[in-house]
Amino acid sequence: MSDAMRGAGTADLVRQAADQISRLVRDELALARAEVMQKGKRAGAGAGLLGGGGVIAMFGVAALIAAAILGIAEGLPGWLAALIVAVALFAMAGVLALAGRRQVVRGVPPVPQEAVRSVRADIDEVRERAHR
Repeated sequence: MSDAMRGAGTADLVRQAADQISRLVRDELALARAEVMQKGKRAGAGAGLLGGGGVIAMFGVAALIAAAILGIAEGLPGWLAALIVAVALFAMAGVLALAGRRQVVRGVPPVPQEAVRSVRADIDEVRERAHR
């Protein structure tokens, strides 16, 4: 085989390798972007649930205040009813807060772990083939 033929073959291989590496980098960036977006959505949903729990807790505080006022002013039946409502509101707030916390924990850190693993595997594969 002549040097010209070997040179053309090498040039083609280098061009193909550059094209494949470029495509690989684009695909890995797209994967990383999708993973970060998914984690951001989870964190946003968790923050919304935590906010909802906070609003309901504020209503619980208002009901406890109403229970104290009614208890002092009217006696047992009025404040007991308000106390039951307050306990129910706090229970709902607790459930929402726990669900929100779970969502936030699942969404952070917003590092694209799957994409990082995939890039590392790609680098290992390229190194292995380069050593052959």
